[in-house]
Amino acid sequence: MFANVLIVCHANVCRSPAAEWLFRSRQQERGATPIAFRSAGLRAIDGYGMDPVLEERGVESGAHRARRLDGRLVRDADLILVTEQRQVKDVEALEPTSRGKVYPLGKWENADVVDPHGRDEDVYRDSLAHIEHLVMGWLNKIC
Repeated sequence: MFANVLIVCHANVCRSPAAEWLFRSRQQERGATPIAFRSAGLRAIDGYGMDPVLEERGVESGAHRARRLDGRLVRDADLILVTEQRQVKDVEALEPTSRGKVYPLGKWENADVVDPHGRDEDVYRDSLAHIEHLVMGWLNKIC
């Protein structure tokens, strides 16, 4: 059903790369039909690495480099998940053809994902746990 899923946050150094990693690893654990998961940021600075605190929390950063969201990434995606409700409009403004395929990651719980970047360790832990919970909910629906 979905071949390409794009996860979007603000800077692509915390929430969206963590969600991308969780989607990929949990999908592999399930042995589900492969879906390509990617991430980008609405205001990302191309080339920045993942927030190192996430790696300390167990998220494998690998060769992740932040990338700014552009029209091509939006058009190539079958489903776009944003970390905050207000970002739906931002993505649709960037690429009007995206209407109908952009949803909040927290859609099923009517919840945004708190941006932990630069905040206390507890905020990172809570945000990562929340992202994992939301990822599992989406995997149950799309895989």
